[in-house]
Parts: sequence; structure tokens; C-alpha cells
Amino acid sequence: MYERLKNDFRLSIMTLMATCATLGITPFALWRFVRGDWLVGFADSIIVTLIVGSVVYAWRTGNTRGPGLVIGITNCVGGTTVALVVGDATLFWLFPAFITCFFLTSAAVAVLLTLGSLTTLALFGDAYTDTQQMLTFSTTALVVSACAYVFARRNESQRAQLETLASMDPLTGVRNRRSLDEAVTAIMGEEHSDMSTGLVLIDLDHFKRVNDLHGHSTGDMVLRDFVGLLKSNIRRTDQLFRFGGEEFVLMLPDVNEERLRAALEHLLGVVRNSLEGPAGKITASFGAAILRPGESEKTWFNRADEALYAAKAQGRDRIVIAE
Repeated sequence: MYERLKNDFRLSIMTLMATCATLGITPFALWRFVRGDWLVGFADSIIVTLIVGSVVYAWRTGNTRGPGLVIGITNCVGGTTVALVVGDATLFWLFPAFITCFFLTSAAVAVLLTLGSLTTLALFGDAYTDTQQMLTFSTTALVVSACAYVFARRNESQRAQLETLASMDPLTGVRNRRSLDEAVTAIMGEEHSDMSTGLVLIDLDHFKRVNDLHGHSTGDMVLRDFVGLLKSNIRRTDQLFRFGGEEFVLMLPDVNEERLRAALEHLLGVVRNSLEGPAGKITASFGAAILRPGESEKTWFNRADEALYAAKAQGRDRIVIAE
């Protein structure tokens, strides 16, 4: 639970809102029911129910965007409605509603909800005691919302950058092993037919010699050249990952054995004819396996790994596809 809250910023904000709504609004709703103020009591109850229900849904499904939008709308619309009915005593509840709205919805939606709430309060009802209070509250709310907007957008940008750094290999620019795990998980959940997904393990032959004899900077250059060759000779739908060291993983969707072999023979020839190091040509070995219906991830990888081992044992610079 703690790990999910730590890693999912939107879910943590939603959970905080649900906690505050339950502890902060529920007592007021009960108090209003006791006093016979049924309309506002029901309004408070609906607000709490929608917020808590949205958070429960987010926890169960992992989807935070839809529930976040529901909470943002509920906070602004519900808070504005209560302020119109009760008056200025409830205005301050709108500040957390405006702030969290920028973290739970898109910037455009948050701006529309904030401006819509302030406009509605100014034009309808008796939410303010006088014009001075209206101008003071509106100005303060706009300043707070502007700060929330800047912080939310900066937070979103930094989070996107961190996700990119966490999923990309900094040397070659292709996705890393973490991204591979996510891609495999997605594929294992799909339906497979005769045309399925090919998993290819690729290893540069005798690459250790390049590092030992010419240095790691030269080895890094060879790896970047190798990735450039692969990326320029695969389909847009194919996915390339760096598995570690000089080993890469290529995933080719919608292939049978014939198409897979043709694609790999093309790549084998491109590498053989175009990839060079200080000591001359550099080749690669390919081990592949097509995902079988009902096959586990571990078995799939083991078959591809055994095929790569066989390619190396047979002299390298060749392709072996597992049966």
C-alpha cells in the first residue's frame, strides 16, 4: 500500500482527499442532519460518497484519471453549490478543491472548473456578504490556483522525465530491461493466433575483445552503431530493448516462422556487411522463439536463450529459431 502511494502521485492526492473528506465533511453532514438542514446535509453526503467511491475504484483498478476527474468535478461543483446555499462560512472549503483539481485533472479542465466556480459564486446567490469579500476571495483563489497550476505542471513534467530516464538505456537510446518486462506483460495478456510474437535474443560476437583491446569508449561506439543499424532495418511495430552489456532483445509482433526467419536473415546480413570495429567486421548471433498459445513468459525466454546458445555453439554469426 505504501509503495503504491509513494509511486503514484495522483493516487496519493486522491487518497488524501478521501481521508480529509471523510474526517472533515462527514461530521458537518451529520450535524446538519441533526439540525434539520437536510438539503446541505445530503449535498455533503453526496460529495463524500463520490470522493470515497472514486478512490476505492482507483485502488481496485489502478485507473486514476477517470476517478481523478470525478473528484475534481465533485469538489468544485459540490463546494460551489454548498457555498451558494449556506453562504460565506463554507467558502474556504473551495481552496483545497481548487488546488487539488490541478493535480487530478488536465490543466484545461482545472482552469474551467475554477473559473466556473468563481463566476457562479459572483453571479448567483448570496455566497458573499459584500463586494469587497467577493473581490478578496476571488483574487486570493486565482493566485492560489495559479501557483497550483505552475507546481502541478512542473511536477508532471519532472515525473515524465523520470519515467523516461527509468525506461530508456542512456547509452544506446533504446528501451531497457524494465521496459521489456512491461512489454512482455502486455503481450502475455493478449490473444494469440497463428501469427504471433517473435522474441529474439541478439548477442554481438566476441564483443569482449573490443572492450579489452580498444577500450570501453570504442565498445560504446560499436553498440551505438549496432543499435542504429537495427533501428533502421526493423518495422515501426517491432520493439528493441537493451537486455544488458552487448545483448539485446527484439520483439516482432504478428509473425510466423517464415516471416521471422526472413526478417532475421536481413538483419544478420546488414550487421555482417555494415558493422565494423577497429579490428574489422563485427557479427552477431540471433536466437529466436515464437510465443506459443498458453506458454509462460519463463518458457518463452528459455527457448529463445537456448536458441541463442545453439547459434553461438554452431560458430556464431547465424540464426537459430527454436522449434
